[in-house]
Amino acid sequence: MVKSISTPNLQYLFEYKDGHLYWKVDVANNVKAGCKAGCKASNGYTFIKINKVQYVSHRLIYQLCNGALPDDMYIDHINGDRSDSRIENLRLCNMYQNAQNRKLNKDNKSGFKNVHWSETRKKWKVQLRVNGTMKNIGVFDDLELADLVATESRNKYHGKFANHGVLT
Repeated sequence: MVKSISTPNLQYLFEYKDGHLYWKVDVANNVKAGCKAGCKASNGYTFIKINKVQYVSHRLIYQLCNGALPDDMYIDHINGDRSDSRIENLRLCNMYQNAQNRKLNKDNKSGFKNVHWSETRKKWKVQLRVNGTMKNIGVFDDLELADLVATESRNKYHGKFANHGVLT
């Protein structure tokens, strides 16, 4: 379950500017009003501690600007950059939509998202997840054709959450 904090408490604690939160109150000897809140982790997210509870800053920013969040919803970084928490780069989504906006996996061998080599068929296979279920799109002799079909399929099934494997 995602930790939440009340919107009035956020309004009391923080000011939002250009994708970052700044403390409005002194919270420690070394953290004074006006200081940028949070620490950036190696995974790209910024974390902020409030009363010994750790929060990801993009959820706090979205809530501060838009009100309370449902516990079962996610906040998606539209451009795929976890460190870019400008409000215009954040959108509410479900778990499946959040996964659809992922970039190309590092272990991908074809160089194209949702395209892999089928050793049994000796062809390029296109498959993607649609609402949590794997959907087989087809098999192709030509890698570029398979990529084109994968791109069209992502546009069809993932809509505005379609990510074609690169940061936009």
